[in-house]
Amino acid sequence: MKRIDLRSDTVTTPTPEMRQAMFEAPVGDDVYGEDPTVNQLEAEAAAIVGKEAALFVPSGTMGNQVAILSHTNRGEEVIMEAESHVFYYEVGAIAALSGCQTRPVPGFRGAMDPDRVEAAIRPGGNIHYPRTALVCVENTHNRAGGCILPQENIAAVAEVAHRYGIPVHMDGARIFNAAVAQGISAAEIAAPVDSVMFCLSKGLAAPVGSLLAGSREFIARARKNRKLLGGGMRQAGILAAAGLVALHTMIDRLAEDHANAKRLAQGLQEIAGLAVDLETVQTNMVMFDILDPRWDGRSLARALTRAGVICNENGPRRIRLVTHKDVAAEDIPEALDRIERVLKAGPEAAER
Repeated sequence: MKRIDLRSDTVTTPTPEMRQAMFEAPVGDDVYGEDPTVNQLEAEAAAIVGKEAALFVPSGTMGNQVAILSHTNRGEEVIMEAESHVFYYEVGAIAALSGCQTRPVPGFRGAMDPDRVEAAIRPGGNIHYPRTALVCVENTHNRAGGCILPQENIAAVAEVAHRYGIPVHMDGARIFNAAVAQGISAAEIAAPVDSVMFCLSKGLAAPVGSLLAGSREFIARARKNRKLLGGGMRQAGILAAAGLVALHTMIDRLAEDHANAKRLAQGLQEIAGLAVDLETVQTNMVMFDILDPRWDGRSLARALTRAGVICNENGPRRIRLVTHKDVAAEDIPEALDRIERVLKAGPEAAER
């Protein structure tokens, strides 16, 4: 039985072209700035998101945390959407590493109301308050099911922040999914913000790495903070080579993942006992809610995994499925058939 792994686009494996590029990559010591492949990747990454400079980091979490370290000082405050990755899934790193406290703002499908952002900004001149040092946005938004932040929302939130002299960082782990789905460039998406992180190792299928981009001055600070966090790699061109292939060959094909996600969502909608909000299926993620009272998220995810549809719960009665380049179009009807059979058979049959 073929395993259909829908846990995340992080499970993607590198392409043969990536493996060959890694084998042949010219390398040097990147901490000294001497790795030509890393230097090329950073230059191309900065250009593709419309920023002056970029920094190669091992992971998206490190990219976000290096950005926050570089924008803030200890004892300050960071505003972010209440379900955002930097708040939910980064191990309290803002407090542990930057010494800042978080100010979550509830949003709609990941988008914060600019008026609520403005209301969350601390007024100056009061010694009791921390200074608001940074606003973070996330595009696409993970816990919103891969929803795209409307471009006008990004611009409006950034305008509010900049009016108060506050920079804006974008967790753009899946910014290229947002760009392909909207038919616009990543540079256009990132234009209103001061810094942006994007991942190579999700839908773009590189084995390792993310990029943090911003002004030259900001990236100079970020480079030192990357070293502080142990992210100063040496002959990292072996990894950067796969990232270059990812940027050159893997962006446009994200449309296939989006089409597969829509087919998956439409099929799930037809299965009794499940519910899908099709309006939230905008890129490569599908969230479905479990209406069948016999199941909860954990038990159904375990049963589906045993049936070869590998997935994770995303709440007490919710499961997330993520399409990617290692899930083919023909895998979608097979996954749907297995999901329907498991759901109908019930938990008792799944345990046998």
